[in-house]
Amino acid sequence: METWTQPPVPSVPGEGRVLSLYDTATADVRRTAPDATARLYVCGITPYDATHLGHAATYVAFDLVQRVWMDAGYRVHYVQNVTDVDDPLLERAVATGQDWSDLARAETALFREDMTALGVLPPREYIGAVESIPLVVDRIDQLLAAGTAYRVDDDIYFATGNDPDFGFVSSYDRETMLALFAERGGDPERPGKRDALDPVLWQAERPGEPAWDTHFGHGRPGWHIECTAIALHHLGNRFDVQGGGSDLIFPHHEMGTSLAHLLTDDRPFAKHFVHAGMVGLGGQKMSKSKGNLVFVSRLRDDGHEPMAIRLALLAHHYRSDWEWTDGDLKQAEDRLHRWTFAVTADRGPSAGQVAEAVRAALANDLDAPAALAAVDAWAEQVAAGAGEDSDAPSQLADVTHALLGVVLR
Repeated sequence: METWTQPPVPSVPGEGRVLSLYDTATADVRRTAPDATARLYVCGITPYDATHLGHAATYVAFDLVQRVWMDAGYRVHYVQNVTDVDDPLLERAVATGQDWSDLARAETALFREDMTALGVLPPREYIGAVESIPLVVDRIDQLLAAGTAYRVDDDIYFATGNDPDFGFVSSYDRETMLALFAERGGDPERPGKRDALDPVLWQAERPGEPAWDTHFGHGRPGWHIECTAIALHHLGNRFDVQGGGSDLIFPHHEMGTSLAHLLTDDRPFAKHFVHAGMVGLGGQKMSKSKGNLVFVSRLRDDGHEPMAIRLALLAHHYRSDWEWTDGDLKQAEDRLHRWTFAVTADRGPSAGQVAEAVRAALANDLDAPAALAAVDAWAEQVAAGAGEDSDAPSQLADVTHALLGVVLR
């Protein structure tokens, strides 16, 4: 799977800060502590429709994680998957009369275009589920051999009861788990399972669906094992951050973590489990199933600046649930205009204090709204004619570019 192009990132004078993030599993804000290379895995899209603002908010949030680490001197090894075969994709392909693989390729290409436009730094590895089938098969073999996977007819399931730490990520009670499992692709009512919460690892071929030949038989991988196999192969266990939207806490990140625990006999799977909030529209979470979507590509096609879209997302703390309105974009466009005017001035107040304020805000659990406020205050001073530093405008433009991913032209 082809990733997108790495844009240049300017350096900012001064020292980067240690990044602290809220960990869902421990329910507190803790410092990240990478080795020389910080390792990040963020769950990617199922490419059956275009990138909506809920997606964009998540990937912009984890783009900030990369930028804070890079500013602190770390190399970043970022891996993201693409679930390019799964039930929602196959259902959309049938509904629209498209070949499922053509649909996946087209929507993945559009996602890459949207990420490029929004200034999101690319992953080092961008890995599709289909190309990862050999990795998945090897891991399922390992689980079968250990007795932690079992067959129901021609399908293979993971025995969640074998992990004493199941529930570690979410801390949800069983009733909540069962409800979310049923809502988010699980099959708690399947006869023959050892436990209603056991997820499918390998699904035997269904009529009209794609399938691959393995020694299990003709079929395709389940969702949760895909990400676990990819992450373990490319990052190893105990990587720094497992990321995604808060709707992935359960079942996806819970199941993936349990799988990793039993595959490696080492825990935790990740040092931090970090989740972005949900973006709503019309009183409901923005989602494809509800059809209440605002697409990044449509906003761009309508002439809205990608940097304004990015600013609209950054105006909300990444962990908050919030409601998109037209006013979000209008405020962001006004902010972009003010900032652009300020960095094209011939002088201004020193940019050093602003850089440190932005660094401090982002290091504190990615407090992007506070970082934006620091730049706002500087731009207001420029508009009032304050400051005599002729280098400050260009230096401030480097700050917004490097740390916030906002390129001012």
